[in-house]
Amino acid sequence: MNVKPPTSALDLSKYRKVPTLLMVGGGVLALLGALLNLKEFAYTWLVSFMFFLSIGLGGLFLVMVHHLFDAGWSVPIRRTCEHISTLLFPTLALLFLPIAVLAKVIYEWMSVDPAADHALHAKQALFNVPMFYIVSAACFLIWWWLSRSLRHWSLEQDKTGAALPTHKMRLYSGFGIFLFAITLTFGVVMWMKSLQWAWFSTMYGVYYFAGSVWLTIATVYVITMILDRVGVLREVLHNHQYYFLGSLLFAFTVFYAYIHFAQYFIIWNANLPEETFWYVIREKGTWFWVGMVIIFGHFFMPFLALLRIDVKSVFPYMIPICLWAWLMHWVDMSFNVLPVLHPEGFPLKWIWLHVGCWAFMAGVMISAFLRQHSKHPPYPIKDPRLSEAMGLYHPVPTQLSGGELDETDEHVDAPPQFGGTNR
Repeated sequence: MNVKPPTSALDLSKYRKVPTLLMVGGGVLALLGALLNLKEFAYTWLVSFMFFLSIGLGGLFLVMVHHLFDAGWSVPIRRTCEHISTLLFPTLALLFLPIAVLAKVIYEWMSVDPAADHALHAKQALFNVPMFYIVSAACFLIWWWLSRSLRHWSLEQDKTGAALPTHKMRLYSGFGIFLFAITLTFGVVMWMKSLQWAWFSTMYGVYYFAGSVWLTIATVYVITMILDRVGVLREVLHNHQYYFLGSLLFAFTVFYAYIHFAQYFIIWNANLPEETFWYVIREKGTWFWVGMVIIFGHFFMPFLALLRIDVKSVFPYMIPICLWAWLMHWVDMSFNVLPVLHPEGFPLKWIWLHVGCWAFMAGVMISAFLRQHSKHPPYPIKDPRLSEAMGLYHPVPTQLSGGELDETDEHVDAPPQFGGTNR
């Protein structure tokens, strides 16, 4: 039987103060940056916010996809994704407040007369101050409703084990996936793309989505490994969870590269000034080399590193790749936001402010996640497909339970006539 290899215990007691230290240290640096240069702080805060928003949205997407595809392998990690998705509200909504307060500092279009700017006039139905706050509030309310509803019924399933919670979660995921796509697109267009309001791109929402899910898969892999090594998930995990997470990370590495290249290819070949200027700015100064980092670091390196089928369950190999994904996504967010304020190149002298804002938000997110994790069972304890996810006996041979098409592997607790050991 292909079972998960044994893992050594991991003692996290000495790391209990890390979230607090991140919040205090990062908060001091962020506050100092705000006092020294408010506009620099605002843009830096936006970079970090869009980074962590990616994790929350990616978690919500993974929960809904689990229910839409009736997946079995992802049952043990579903609760982790549910907790991540609930960080969208109120945690990320509160972290959005500095952006809401400093909106006129960040978004130049709020101070431009639409009558004097044709591009802004054409988009005035969306790009106006009241609509900015209406769209922002609507996005967070919808994300709150979806994430809380899905986790509510998941916890109800823990209590009753009835079929109703399963049907409810599928129902919410069915229409929720459309609301998710709409709100993600409006959110990223309003908060990041509108920094250069004259620019056109029909793929920007998908571009941000691809990078977000890529980042979240890497994050879930690390969290799953940690919970496994501390013994929380050890009894319900199978080697397949790590393999499939690694495979999804590989898939979204390719998907992100495809979307990013397609956006560049279409815009550059159309050769319209209102579209190409976005990339022209990002090919000047050190931004050209940042673009090269994205090409080789965001795609080629993880693509080649994840090609081998047997490395996806090797923790010393995968964890650095997951941490690398964090760095690359932060570089990607910087590439989208900072050229507006620093067209000459990446502002290295302000790197300490980026570290501060990122550390503060990381501390807040980790603390909120740990609070949610401590209140509820670490995995769906009465999900009907939990035993299948563990690699135990399943009456129909599947790739997840060990069989390949018409083959049946030796399953623990399977009757002898099915090739099991009946232990």
